[in-house]
Amino acid sequence: METIAIERWKRTFKYMRLFLWFALVSSLLGTITIAGLIIFAKWKGPPPLAVPQSTIFYAEDGTKIGENHYGGKRYWVKLSDMSEHAIHATIAVEDRKFFDHYGFDLKRIAGAIVADIKAMKKVQGASTITQQYARNLFLSYEKTWWRKIQEALYTIRLEANYDKHDILEGYLNTIYYGHGVYGIEAAANFYFGKSARELTVAEAAMLAGIPKGPSYYSPLVDLERAKKRQRIVLHSMVEAKFLSKEEAKQAANEPLYFSNGQQMKTKTIAPYFQDAVKHMLKTVLGLDEETIEMGGLRVYTTLDVNMQAIAEEKIKETIHSQSNIQVALVAMEPKTGEVKALVGGRDYEKSPFNRAIQAERQPGSTFKPFLYYGGLQHGFTPSTQLRSEPTTFTLEDGSTYTPRNFNNYYANDTITLAQAIALSDNVYAVKTHLLLGQDKLVAIAKQLGITSKLKQVPSLALGTSPVKVIDMARAYSIIANGGKKVEPVFIKKVTNYEGKVLYEQRSSDEQILDPALAFVTTHLMTGMFDPTLNDYASVTGQSITSRMTRPYAGKSGTTKTDSWMIGFTPQLVTAVWTGYDRDETIDRTDEKQYAKHIWVSFMEDSLRGRKVATFEPPEGVIGVYVDPHSGKLATAACPTTRLTYYVVGTEPTDYCKDHPAEKKKNKKKKEKDSWFKRLFDWF
Repeated sequence: METIAIERWKRTFKYMRLFLWFALVSSLLGTITIAGLIIFAKWKGPPPLAVPQSTIFYAEDGTKIGENHYGGKRYWVKLSDMSEHAIHATIAVEDRKFFDHYGFDLKRIAGAIVADIKAMKKVQGASTITQQYARNLFLSYEKTWWRKIQEALYTIRLEANYDKHDILEGYLNTIYYGHGVYGIEAAANFYFGKSARELTVAEAAMLAGIPKGPSYYSPLVDLERAKKRQRIVLHSMVEAKFLSKEEAKQAANEPLYFSNGQQMKTKTIAPYFQDAVKHMLKTVLGLDEETIEMGGLRVYTTLDVNMQAIAEEKIKETIHSQSNIQVALVAMEPKTGEVKALVGGRDYEKSPFNRAIQAERQPGSTFKPFLYYGGLQHGFTPSTQLRSEPTTFTLEDGSTYTPRNFNNYYANDTITLAQAIALSDNVYAVKTHLLLGQDKLVAIAKQLGITSKLKQVPSLALGTSPVKVIDMARAYSIIANGGKKVEPVFIKKVTNYEGKVLYEQRSSDEQILDPALAFVTTHLMTGMFDPTLNDYASVTGQSITSRMTRPYAGKSGTTKTDSWMIGFTPQLVTAVWTGYDRDETIDRTDEKQYAKHIWVSFMEDSLRGRKVATFEPPEGVIGVYVDPHSGKLATAACPTTRLTYYVVGTEPTDYCKDHPAEKKKNKKKKEKDSWFKRLFDWF
């Protein structure tokens, strides 16, 4: 018996030793595995937490003007910007021990296995918030062992490299809530028309119940089923000690008001402007298409929604509904280059081609201010006289060129530069162009930011080389601001989904024009609205001067296929083009006036309520009263006078002698004679 007992003891000891050895090896292997996984997780580094997010575009006042989402609304907000009720509800129903485990809840996994075995089917999930987040971020939803292994590895990487609060924030920003909505901020907007920060207990519990089955538990699909799920969430919050039973009961009985997604149905504002913004994101910031469309960017633009609405309204009011003519408008602040309104066509849905940015059209006489700035550089003054008469120019190569004035009207006499720009005299312009040298106008236009190819020909003075509307608006802005370089600015700032600034606009003070000459050019451009410069024809802005309530400078331009009006105050530059896409000629009288009428209506309404700003001469400029026809210093005998500005030292010194006092007396006497006496004298 004693021998048998000893044998049994030996066998028992052998088994115990074998068990201890196995336990030791298993423990060692487990330790090595865990250490290996941790080392692997650290070696691989932190996986990126970013997922495709909606890029949102804002106007200068913070108004949302559009967004890219491509089938899914996704916004990223910080954990601190979420209602604590939403956080508590999610933790309570999805992963109550989230802050206690390291990515896997072993007790919950074991319980789920037992429940599944008892039911002989999958009835209970055991995924933690970290596991779900790993699945949302990196994995497909195929049910394979390889996917499970990948999910586990991503879970370990997340837990090893990120704080729990980072994981929770990421999870709440990526989880699917149905109806194409991802993340708690988008869900709060979609279901309740508010931000995640504003969610009540009842609303948070309703949302927290949806991810288990978004198409099943959505209150917009089945409210009764969603309410039952809400009560389960509230009960979980009580068990997790986030709520008292009384608070849970009160939340369960609270009436909920759903927005049915109306808050997220953002009307697209200024689609042509937004296309220009996206182009700038590519060319200026160097962002790729995917980042622009789904990078969760917040793009803060320069758009003034009020001005944009005015621009669209005035275009619609002015152009007859039966007309097929097209339009482009760009409004910019001359000092900053910020684009405040942009229209690239009459209907974006029918034609997204952006005529303000992409099209090149003949600018006509709107090119003349560049020419006359060059003239001022080379000795011209507002009083410089040249003859306006039919003229054929013989060029260096032996060819000839004959410019014509509008309707073949000519002064057949000398006119001043001030009159030439106000009346838009083509003969004067071509003479100036050829006197300066044809390369001068090209150089000045390029200096002012004209990017199109310009032909060095006599007709360039009359705007025969096509240019872009946006370039013309920039060039006029440089003249308007006293000669400082500006670029068209569409974007003030860009941030990523975390709020990190990726780009911020910085202004430049580079002086590229002589400020005195820029001002004199500006004052020359006020002439198109001043009837004292009328001569053989009326000033070109006469048809709209009655609608103007403040000083403007500008220039109109007309070709057979294009009609332009560009003008400004010190606060705003606006360029308007009208014409047909396929070079159809503008023959109707009303269509020839569209650009001017759109321009003046837009400027007046956009500036209404703002202080009337005048053009203030800089140092080195002097203003004197001259006779507008002779360009000489005015005398008391001159019937009309005009305050005209010159660079100091170039102002006229001779007095006008065209209106002797006796002629003035005789004129007055004749005016006093009766109509019968005047008629008798005529016979």
